[in-house]
Amino acid sequence: MSNDNESIESVPVGQLPPLGVVPKLMYAQALKSDRLGVPLEAFQSELLPVPELGPNDVLVAVMAAGVNYNNVWASLGYPLDVIKMRQAMGEEEDFHIGGTDASGIVWKVGEKVTTHKVGDEVIVFGGVFDYDDPWVINGGDPVMAPSSKAWGYETNYGSFAQFCKAAEKQCVPKPAYLSWASSACFLACAVTAHRMLHRWVPNNVKPGDVVLVWGGSGGLGVFGIQLAKLAGAIPVAVVGSEERGNYCLKLGAAGFINRNEFDHWGSLTDDINDLDNFAAWCQKVRKFGKAIWAISGKGKNPQIVIEHPGQSTMPTSMMVCDTGGMVVTCAGSTGYNATVDLRFLWMRQKRLQGSHMADLTEVGEVLEMINRKEIKTTLSHAFKFEETGLVHQLMHDNKHPVGNLAILVGASGLEQSGPVALA
Repeated sequence: MSNDNESIESVPVGQLPPLGVVPKLMYAQALKSDRLGVPLEAFQSELLPVPELGPNDVLVAVMAAGVNYNNVWASLGYPLDVIKMRQAMGEEEDFHIGGTDASGIVWKVGEKVTTHKVGDEVIVFGGVFDYDDPWVINGGDPVMAPSSKAWGYETNYGSFAQFCKAAEKQCVPKPAYLSWASSACFLACAVTAHRMLHRWVPNNVKPGDVVLVWGGSGGLGVFGIQLAKLAGAIPVAVVGSEERGNYCLKLGAAGFINRNEFDHWGSLTDDINDLDNFAAWCQKVRKFGKAIWAISGKGKNPQIVIEHPGQSTMPTSMMVCDTGGMVVTCAGSTGYNATVDLRFLWMRQKRLQGSHMADLTEVGEVLEMINRKEIKTTLSHAFKFEETGLVHQLMHDNKHPVGNLAILVGASGLEQSGPVALA
C-alpha cells in the first residue's frame, strides 16, 4: 500500500492510482435534475469529488458496473427525481451517481470495518440498510427494514464512477474464475430471482412446477430460468423474438412463447364487466394458456409466474396462474397501473406477491451456486464507460442485448468491450 500522505488529483478512466491512494476527484457518469430525460442525454461524464466514508463503509475502485432498469428510471426522473428526494432528506449533492451492481478492488475502509482490507477483490450487492435500525437489530428481514434502500438508485455514489461507496456488508468476495465484467452484472438480478422463487412459502418452487418467466432473455429472466431448472421445475419463457427464445432454450427453458403472436396486452378497463367483452378477452388469454400447455403438457398451468412487466401483462399472469399458485412481481417496466380480474384471484385462491432484492443469506446461497458453477453468469455485452447513456437508452427502448450487461470502468484497459460468451 502507498503512503497515506500521497495525494493525486485524478486519474484517467481505465487507470488506477497506487493501491490505497485515493484521488481527490473521480470521473462519473452522472445525472442532474436540470437534464433528466432520455438516458442518452441525461447521463454525462463529470469530474466529481470522491465520497467520504462512514465508519462502516468501504471505498471500492470500480472495475466494472452492472446495468438494470433502476437507472433508466433515475435518468427519466420518473417515478421520482432521486436527487430531489435525497435533498429533501438533508443530503447536499446536486448529482446522482447510479449503478446497483459492481465489481472492484477495496481501496479504503472505514474505521469499524473488519471483514475487508485494502486490495481485496469484491463484488458489491445492491441492498443497503442502517446498521442501527431496530428492525434489523431485532432480527427482522433487512429487505423489509424501514432503512432498506436500493444502493445506486435510492442512494448516491453507486457504480457508474471510478470509485463507489458501499457498506461493509454489501461487499462479498469476487468469484475467482469470473472476469471483472461478468462479476459486475449478475448479483442483483440473480438474488432477486432466487428470492422470488424460494422465499414465499408455501408457494416456493418445487420439482415439477411450471414456472412462467416473463422477459426470459432479460437480466432477471435468465436467472429465473436457470434457478427454476436447478430446482427441478419446468421453466417456460416469454420473449419478443425467436432469437431471444432460442437463447432461453440454451439456458434450460423447456420452451418459449413469442408475445408478439398475441394482441390482448394491457390493463383491464370497466369494459371487462360486459359479458361479451369478458368472453372475447378470455378467449385470447386461453390461446396464450394453450401455448403454455404446448410446452408444459395439457392442463399444466404455472404454479409460479415471475412478473416484472406489470401493466401490460398482469391480467394475463393472474388468469393463467394455477389454482393456489402465485404471481410474484418485482417491477413494473411497462407501467405501474397493473389490474387483475378479482374473480380469478379469490375464486381460485391465487396469491399476488411483491418481492424485492434479497437478504444476506440469500446472497450467500446464490454466490455458492455461482462458485459451484450450478448457474451461469450471462454477460452478453460489455459497454465502454462513455456508453453508459447508450446502454440505458437501449434498455429504455427495449432494444438491449439478451442476458446481463456491464459497463467497463477500471477494467477498460484490461477487458474488451462488445459481445462476450456465457461464463
